[in-house]
Parts: sequence; structure tokens; C-alpha cells
Amino acid sequence: MTSATNLDTDLTPFPDHTQLPESDGKFVKNWQEHPQSILLTDSIQPVLKQLHPDGQYCIGQDLGIYWRLTDPPEKGAEAPDWFYVGNVPPLLDGQTRRSYVLWREFISPSIALEFVSGDGTEERDRTPWKGKFWIYEQVIHPAFYGIYEVNQASVEVYHLIDGQYQLLPANERGRYPITPLGVELGIWEGEYQNAELPWLRWWDAEGNLLLTGEERAEQERQRAEQERQRAEQERQRAEQERQRAEQEHQRNERLIAQLRALGVEPEI
Repeated sequence: MTSATNLDTDLTPFPDHTQLPESDGKFVKNWQEHPQSILLTDSIQPVLKQLHPDGQYCIGQDLGIYWRLTDPPEKGAEAPDWFYVGNVPPLLDGQTRRSYVLWREFISPSIALEFVSGDGTEERDRTPWKGKFWIYEQVIHPAFYGIYEVNQASVEVYHLIDGQYQLLPANERGRYPITPLGVELGIWEGEYQNAELPWLRWWDAEGNLLLTGEERAEQERQRAEQERQRAEQERQRAEQERQRAEQEHQRNERLIAQLRALGVEPEI
């Protein structure tokens, strides 16, 4: 077996995402993780496309971030449930990313999010070289680190300041500004993928909820339906006005006929 100390000499110079395991073989911890990640990714895409018109960014969903060489290699990775890195290519040499390898790319994520399945101890563990909180703060360095607890309907957000995570206070709307992205992060109570839960969601800086593609399509459908109803109402009003004018014309015609029958020629 190759020792941890020999890994850096056996692989020249360091392994990349194609040479490292893309999974540690563990199951997803709860069914909600997958739809929650999709919800975050789907709704923030329009923002990221504006920030990166060249398309140079990537999003990881339960994807390993390799931060040191170990034996086995996957012990040297942390896999946030969701993270975003700006100014990096979405593909590497035309291949889909299997992991994010810090010693190959150097750029830290702007934000990493963990979805708590237990009591949150793992996500707040500050044990040097082992604890998630310590690894994110001291090595991976995402500018923002969020701990989302669906059972508590809450999220804690930390901001990296001078190399230390500081708890970010909520704004007047009860949400957390992620200023580099121009968005806010918070809890939304509602139904998504047939589940009524306190979901983690984005809002813009003005407090407007960022919608998913399906929600945007539904909003457009409702707008089109309202426009159709407005046009139909306008058509009905026009038809009523036409009928009223026709009735008025017929009354005038009858009056003229009556006057002529009496020998009176009306002035028209």
C-alpha cells in the first residue's frame, strides 16, 4: 500500500480531478439534500450568468474539495453539500469535474453550504485537521460558510474576516447578505418538489425571491393568462359597446319611422 508520505512523490507532480476518487462511498444522508441543492442551483443561475457572461464559474453539489494528500486520498477531501467558485472553467480539458482540487486551481469557493442531518456537531467541529469548521476556515477558505438545519428551520452564516469566521448577523428581513453575489440567503417556507418544508433559498438585494426555472415559467404562464383575461374582458366591453350602439341605432330608426308615420319628417 502506498503511504501518505509517498503520495506526493508517486504522482507527478500532484493528482488532478481525474486521478482522485469522486466519492467516499457513503450514501446521501437524507432525501432532502438533492432537491435542496437543485433549488439553490436553479434559482441562482440567472445571477451567476450576469456575473460571469463568459461562463467561467462552477457549482459543486456534494462534490469533493481536495485540500491535502492522504492515504486513502478521499480522506483529504471535504464535500460541501453545495458550493460555488467564480472565475474557474466549468469543465477541465473538456471533462466534467469529478472533484475540485485546490492544489490544481488555488481559487477558494465564494460560499460553501452544509445541510445538517444530525445535531450540527459535525458541521461546527473546530478540531484541527479533522473538524469541518476548522478545515473550511483554516484551509479551504470559502468567504462564506453556511450551516442549514431544516429541522430547526434555520441557517447560520459565517463570513471569513482576517482568516477567522465571524457569525454574520441577519438583516432587517431576517436574511444574510452574500454581498459579492448581490444576493441574500435565508429560509423560505413553502412547497418544492411536493414537499412543504423550510427550504434554504436566495433573494436579490431588494428582497425579491429568486425563482426557479419552473417558478419563472409558472409566473409567465400566470402573466400570460392574466393578459388573456384582460384582452377577453376588453373584447367583451367592446362587444357590449357595439351592441349598445346597435340598440341605440335601432331605437333611433324606430323613432324616425314613427314620426314619418305621423307625417313628420325628422331632422337628421
